[in-house]
Amino acid sequence: MTLRVLATGPLCTVQDLGRSGWFADGVGVSGAADRRSLALANRLVGNDESAAGIECLLGGLELSALAPVTVAVTGAPASITVEGTPNGHASVIDLACGQTVRLGLASAGLRTYVAVRGGIDVPAVLGSRSYDTLSAIGPAPLQVGQELPVGPTPGGWPIIDQAPVAAMTSDPVIARVSFGPRDEWFEQPQDLLDGWWEVSDRSDRVGARLIRPERFPSLRRRDESELPSEGIPLGAVQVPPSGEPVIFLADHPITGGYPVIGVVVDADIDLVAQARPGQQIRFVRA
Repeated sequence: MTLRVLATGPLCTVQDLGRSGWFADGVGVSGAADRRSLALANRLVGNDESAAGIECLLGGLELSALAPVTVAVTGAPASITVEGTPNGHASVIDLACGQTVRLGLASAGLRTYVAVRGGIDVPAVLGSRSYDTLSAIGPAPLQVGQELPVGPTPGGWPIIDQAPVAAMTSDPVIARVSFGPRDEWFEQPQDLLDGWWEVSDRSDRVGARLIRPERFPSLRRRDESELPSEGIPLGAVQVPPSGEPVIFLADHPITGGYPVIGVVVDADIDLVAQARPGQQIRFVRA
């Protein structure tokens, strides 16, 4: 079975839950920026949660089924139509041969996920089918006219046609943060918690870059010396000389030389990955 790509929107990539075990070789994990949404889409079509699906920035994807196939769409709530007929978000959708599923632009959130029963069966690189935008490892972003192979149908079948998921909104995202390892490099680390930050339009899969409204204090370094490069985990809040933090996401570098004031707890990283430019991020102590 295969799917033909008719439109891609701003950016569509193949993603699974990432490639682990390669830090010593300088290769990060990558994978879906919003892991929960990809895992949910896979569960809806009866796949293992780690199966490869499609991550779409803001929606805009169009796929034509070249054989009967079952898909599910989760994450940022883009409108879903099959041959012009609306379909529900986070629901199981059966496509007949020749039918086209189209995603509109998401009304909230940033990333929409499409899973297909059997998974997107492109060749794995270092054990993963994910595309890493920082290192360009893995299958290249989707192109119009490309045909995507679908893997063998897995055994078993889910017992639900639609998942009851909470509506995604543009409300402020609350990110719990544990301070350290370099919070002592800042005059008042607690300034990170005052007021709110806004997501910059320079954000990407590497990190959510934040800007500060003038009414709130900026982060001022106590120590202006150079910091030797050290390991950086997913969710690290790194502060470059501008004083505007970056929350590292799926394609983050594995080392860095700017101080990390804190780390966002793992459970909140998927929420940060769905925050749009201009949306507020509020840090609270974990």
